[in-house]
Amino acid sequence: MRVYGKNVTEQIIKKGNVKRAYIYKNYKCKNIIDTLRDNRVQIKFLDKRALDRIENGLHQGIILEIDDYSYSSLDELGDVIVVLDHLEDPHNFGAIIRTVEAAGFDSIIIPKDRSVDVNSTVVKVSVGSIENVKIAKVRNITQTIKDLKEMGYWVIGTDMNGTDYRNIDYCGKIVIVIGNEGKGMSRLVKENCDFISSIPMRGKVNSLNASVAAALVIYEAVKARV
Repeated sequence: MRVYGKNVTEQIIKKGNVKRAYIYKNYKCKNIIDTLRDNRVQIKFLDKRALDRIENGLHQGIILEIDDYSYSSLDELGDVIVVLDHLEDPHNFGAIIRTVEAAGFDSIIIPKDRSVDVNSTVVKVSVGSIENVKIAKVRNITQTIKDLKEMGYWVIGTDMNGTDYRNIDYCGKIVIVIGNEGKGMSRLVKENCDFISSIPMRGKVNSLNASVAAALVIYEAVKARV
């Protein structure tokens, strides 16, 4: 997998799993180059056109080849888990990862099918925060939610028709479910939630972007747990 951009690569380099680096020939961040050399990473210095051919101009002068993302298991996850019910947009996924990490949480679940995976765009949008977040990939979201409930988690779904998200109890072990960008939560997932939280809409638009909605609910959980 390739990752790119200054902030992302600074985080990745700390982990020491870089296989190869493509860097602009006039790159200014000497400390990054020195760290790569200290770790005996193969570096290719290229002009901008050659870098653009590798990653279409979004690279900020540095592209790294690293191992594919290593997913976590359920038993590695914490007391607050964000479940993404077949999210499709890598920008939403990356933004949610960033919010989860910024909020002090570290656990996300995604399904194996019909869902965005961890890819270079997701890593870029997360601004490297993915390095501090555990992501588990499961075969069946509904069954996983049932299993988590058996483990003592309360499951809070997000939908237009539910309880004001500010009036939900976010204490204890909780799961926050964010639905698909267009369809929301699937029927079976929704039926297995303990609570449905809704964000009041005052304007003419009837819904928020998935990552924005996730941020509001996640930070409401932070406030409740302080």
